Amino acid sequence: MMNSRAVQIDAPGGPEVLRLVEVEVGDPGPGEVRIRHHAIGLNFIDVYHRTGLYPMPLPARLGMEGAGVVEAVGPGVTHVAVGDRVAYASQPPGSYCDVRVMPAMNVCRLPDAISFEEGAAMMLKGLTAQYLLKHSRPVEGLQPGDFVLFHAAAGGVGLIACQWARALGLRLIGTAGTDDKCALAIANGAEHCINYRTQNFVERVKAITGGRGVKVVYDSVGKDTWDGSLDCLAPFGLMVSFGNASGPVPPFAPGILGPKGSLYVTRQTLFSHITSRERTQAMADDLFGVVTSGQVKIHVEQRFALAQVQDAHRALEARQTTGSTVLLP
Repeated sequence: MMNSRAVQIDAPGGPEVLRLVEVEVGDPGPGEVRIRHHAIGLNFIDVYHRTGLYPMPLPARLGMEGAGVVEAVGPGVTHVAVGDRVAYASQPPGSYCDVRVMPAMNVCRLPDAISFEEGAAMMLKGLTAQYLLKHSRPVEGLQPGDFVLFHAAAGGVGLIACQWARALGLRLIGTAGTDDKCALAIANGAEHCINYRTQNFVERVKAITGGRGVKVVYDSVGKDTWDGSLDCLAPFGLMVSFGNASGPVPPFAPGILGPKGSLYVTRQTLFSHITSRERTQAMADDLFGVVTSGQVKIHVEQRFALAQVQDAHRALEARQTTGSTVLLP
């Protein structure tokens, strides 16, 4: 047994419920690995876990993403070995720690060209961008030259998606809450970016697309953007909800989708996509390929010590962050 620091909550609440505790870490069992973290990713899903929007049995440990070195492997694990540099986005939560034992299925070898900080900042967000752009497509498909709308385009997922969409030839229209964030999205490949605090994004999208609308909307904001997003879609367009930064989307009547153009709606989560070793690796290989080729750069814009986890959550919720944020053990 060894000791590790880990961030734990005993009840849902604000950032103040995040506590650093000492825990014991043992050896990995069948299908498990023990990883010593060099960097840990911060994501909005961690906030949903902390507040209880996504309930967990308590006490609970947080964190879905990390990068580090394999210290031990359990029986049956063959795709990584002791000493390998690795990164992951994985259930169950618990990456906010120095060392952990966890299922090996979603752990991937990290290419030498990618740093631990980039690895911790890119797995959950980058695999999310991968399934959005490659697997969450409108019924009529996506071709180079098609318009898509991406909310929170200057965030961790957004900046990856802006670059990847450009590489795929898509015309990405982003939204963000400040002019600086809009400029950042455009610098990363968005063709247009709308400041939704000063502009009506529905009117702007209609103007940019010549009144046609977009084929797909990717929306992690939720409540505040939902109604407008539906109004941005072309007939048979797809509304992809994958988060609720502004709060959950209230119930709506499916009947409204007909008059708006026979629209499609889906609620996506990464963990539906990475249900096998093979599928996880294929998606990761796609992500690693666009990063190592230089088509997508991972922007680690904020760093906090693990002990500063409360400050990190406050900054994320106040929308003071751009790109990705990492916690450093």
